[in-house]
Amino acid sequence: MNIERTKGERTALRGAEIPPSLQARLDCRSGMAGTTAGVANGFVQGNLAILPEKYASAFHRFCQLNPKPCPIIGMSDVGDPRIPALGLDLDIRTDVPRYRVWRDGEVVEEPTDIMAHWRDDLVTFVLGCSYSFEEALMADGLPIRHVEQRLRVPMYRTNIACHSAGPFAGPMVVSMRPFKPADAIRAVQITSRFPAVHGAPVHLGHPHSIGIADLARPDYGDPVPVEADEIPVFWACGVTPQAVIASAKLPFAITHAPGLMLVTDLLNKQLAVL
Repeated sequence: MNIERTKGERTALRGAEIPPSLQARLDCRSGMAGTTAGVANGFVQGNLAILPEKYASAFHRFCQLNPKPCPIIGMSDVGDPRIPALGLDLDIRTDVPRYRVWRDGEVVEEPTDIMAHWRDDLVTFVLGCSYSFEEALMADGLPIRHVEQRLRVPMYRTNIACHSAGPFAGPMVVSMRPFKPADAIRAVQITSRFPAVHGAPVHLGHPHSIGIADLARPDYGDPVPVEADEIPVFWACGVTPQAVIASAKLPFAITHAPGLMLVTDLLNKQLAVL
């Protein structure tokens, strides 16, 4: 399916004030390939898993069984690169800074668009991202180190096994943010209000007990320093499907590059649970 914007849509865009979420996607279409941490504050960002239709049902079940790392916030029709519920001017083929193309469980390419890889049998899943709850953390005065240092959040494979579904099985991936103990308690309280974007942490402190040998060597993203008076706090992460795709050795799949997300038109505050 090859869906292009109409002349009327393009004219309307030129004549209207462009919201930050759409501007972020337009920047991606123009070649922006950096981290989206801190981009379009207030708007929900999402992880991607794009799979052939034959695997979609099993992956949907995998997400249902593992809602902490894989909360679904959007899903496309088969072969359709648009997801109107997440943004009217949104093209999944061009609107992410960088993608990963997987073959037989290995990353073979990291393009800035997937026009050449798009197929009519593909289904897109958009999963909640912890970047969304960072707005609430920062609004409460809690520092986010990777945002301050303009880095990608550090992410790690763990020894926490996901519940399996069909070919999908493997370890949970977590993201890490360091906090002083009192701030860590507050972070738990704040993020528990956002179950659609991973919710409360899955682990605090002692990284070795969840299979992380060295915080300075994340499996994805960039390392950040943890000061002597801080503890590492770990949240379930939407990069988990990438570890699972690698484990399952799927013949073909597409994901986002870790830390380089899809920016949607949803507002973070829409996801908060009182």
